Amino acid sequence: MDIFEKVVNNMGPLGMYGDQSFGYYMFPKLEGEISNKMIFRGKERLIWSLNNYLGLANHPEVRKADADAAAKWGMAYPMGARMMSGQTIYHEQLERELAAMVKKEDCFLLNYGYQGMVSVIDSMVDRNDVIVYDAEAHACIIDGMRMHIGKRFVYQHNNMESLEKQLQRATKITDQTGGGILVITEGVYGMSGDLGKLKEITDFKEKYSFRLLIDDAHGFGTMGPTGAGTDEHFNVQDKVDIYFGTFAKSMAGIGGFVCSNTPIIKYLRFNMRSQTFAKSLPMPMVIGGLKRLELIRNHPELRSNLWKIVHALQDGLKASGFDLRNTESPVTPVFLSGSVDEATGITYDMREKFNIFCSIVTYPVVPKGVILLRLIPTAIHTLEDVEFTIKAFCEVKSKLDSGEYAAGGFVDPSKVGA
Repeated sequence: MDIFEKVVNNMGPLGMYGDQSFGYYMFPKLEGEISNKMIFRGKERLIWSLNNYLGLANHPEVRKADADAAAKWGMAYPMGARMMSGQTIYHEQLERELAAMVKKEDCFLLNYGYQGMVSVIDSMVDRNDVIVYDAEAHACIIDGMRMHIGKRFVYQHNNMESLEKQLQRATKITDQTGGGILVITEGVYGMSGDLGKLKEITDFKEKYSFRLLIDDAHGFGTMGPTGAGTDEHFNVQDKVDIYFGTFAKSMAGIGGFVCSNTPIIKYLRFNMRSQTFAKSLPMPMVIGGLKRLELIRNHPELRSNLWKIVHALQDGLKASGFDLRNTESPVTPVFLSGSVDEATGITYDMREKFNIFCSIVTYPVVPKGVILLRLIPTAIHTLEDVEFTIKAFCEVKSKLDSGEYAAGGFVDPSKVGA
């Protein structure tokens, strides 16, 4: 079969809805300043879909730092990969400050968070090693493991009995191969909002020999007394071997970083192919990153404002009878029962009747019959935003329970005047 013919005839579980969903349910265009309210299809909407947790995206000091750096250096500097010609004192400064923030000896900047995680995994393991990972691991972790030519075992999400069984299996193999074990978990799970069981996982180090890598994309800046992450929240920073964070969430930028002890970061600097053979992070993001990190360190009220909104939203939804499962983070998942068709009706009502824009997740990302509405509260939302949203959710759930959305079928926005 021709490769083009193959992919055109099978667009995948998301692409199969592409013609009906493009521009509305998928690939929507949000316009205007990044804030709690933005423009979608010509109307102002209340936005609950952006990971701008601390409100730094349009913080005046951040905007000034970004603009000043762009004016001084442009987007091209430094040219080339870090190893060849892309090294600067500012890249090194940001690495030192990030390492100090998360209490690690050293740090390596990554020009893209997703690709960075893929490359960290690829660099750290060989055919003799075994990876043990959580069943709800992010796609970047899955893609990193696809490059691993050794064994990998999955444990049931946050199930420590299942983890121990996989550690036992992995140990039997590494006893024969002479390799090691890498356990991978997330600090905050971005869909469900629950936390990786870092305390329980690190306790297994007393029985089994392994290294622990955590993806704390949603935890850095939001979790822990100083915002240093989920391992700080659990007071296990000294037991996490490799800490990965991204600039795409609390830092409101692009890129990422990995922190560990000095020999490991030295190894990654010389062996991470996605960094060795790719352009260095542009200077505006580096200078802007220094400013963002300064604000996170010196302005705890940003995090306090975030959690004020988080508690108001989550407590209010729970009091109204909504199922948020086990979230312990700002990520606020609202679980409903219904079909994909019903999910489109809910989304359409939310956006067109209530002018509320939030992310909706259906099968195959979640099991059939489950609808997940994911809300991301931020420090720039207001208590009025929270109150309005809870009332809207109550009305929508009433219509769902009465069967009104089931009767409506798949809502194609292009055919109903959206």
